Parts: sequence; C-alpha cells; structure tokens
Amino acid sequence: MSFTSDTILVALELSNSLWLVGTRQAGARVSQMHRVSAGDTAMLMRLLDELQASGRGQGTPSPIAVCFEAGRDGFWLHRLLTAQGITAYVVEPTSILVNRRAKRAKTDRLDAEGMLRVLAAYIAGDTQICSMVQVPTPDEEDGKRVHREREYLVQEQTRIENRISALLVTQGIRSRPSLRSWGQNKSSPKSYAKDERNENLRGVP
Repeated sequence: MSFTSDTILVALELSNSLWLVGTRQAGARVSQMHRVSAGDTAMLMRLLDELQASGRGQGTPSPIAVCFEAGRDGFWLHRLLTAQGITAYVVEPTSILVNRRAKRAKTDRLDAEGMLRVLAAYIAGDTQICSMVQVPTPDEEDGKRVHREREYLVQEQTRIENRISALLVTQGIRSRPSLRSWGQNKSSPKSYAKDERNENLRGVP
C-alpha cells in the first residue's frame, strides 16, 4: 500500500483489560488517545471507520496504518485488520531505538505516542527505526506452537525428575530408580526406599 500525506497513523498499546489507541491525523501536531476494552474489535473498527470519515477528502477514504508490538496476543489482530483492508505492522519491541541515558516514565500513553513516531518514520522510509515482525501464516504459527509446547514439556519433565531426585536424597536414596520401571518393580516405593537405605548401611560398623 502506498502512503500519502493524509495517512492516518494508529498505534495500539495492548493490555489485559484495556487497549489504548493512539491516533494522529494527517498534519496534526498532537496525537489523540482513545480507550477500548481489550478484545472489543467491533469498537476498534468503529473508531477506525470514524477516523477515516473525518479525514476523508474528495470522497476518498484516507489510508490508515496501524502498528502494535509483538507479544502474547499473537497475530490474530493483525489478520483481522488486514482482512478489513487495513495495513497493519507488528513491531519487534526490542528493536525500537531508545535513548538509554534518558529517564522516562513508563506509561501506556508514552508508549503509544512513541510508537506513533516510530510508525511515522518507518512509513516515511526510515526502515532502520525498528524491525517489523514477519507475520506467519496460521499453519506456520500452529507448527511453531507444537514445537514450543514440546520444549516446555521436556523442561517440565526435567524439573519434576530433579525434584524427585532431591526428595529421594532426603530418604537416603542416592541412585534414583528409573521412572520408566516402577510398574515392573514388584516392591512398593516404601520397600524400595528401605532396601536402598539398608544397602547404604552395609559396611557401617
């Protein structure tokens, strides 16, 4: 999509309960902030429609560019916006250039205003201002999710095994029985612990 001087800029700051929508009309010096309940896409689309209507010239809707940071919300909102013909960008949060020496308060409003400035610079041609995430297809996202879930389960298994080992040590058992062979062992865990302690006591005067 080509952007012109009448492009309307929109930055979304997403949180659990509220979406802060920062907007800047073409030629405006000051941005406006709007609040939308988190997930209320109908309200968001109405707001975007109103922005286009107010910025319409010669009967042609003004183009809109929307951005928001990549996060736990994933990419469904990007797909929704693009399906409505709206150009949307997902910003890599760690890529935004920030003056590390400058002290600034952390507020959603400042974040939204900062993203508006970043978006304005990006669509004006400054592609070094930040990195935009390459949005995956739903199938690609599902594939990555399976891989992440497997990694999580492997880590969880390791954590549980380490915890079991630590508990066994408190009972004097240093060599952990295989977690895969309990069903083949005719003795109960208590019997195993007793046998293990007796083995450890052998040779002790």
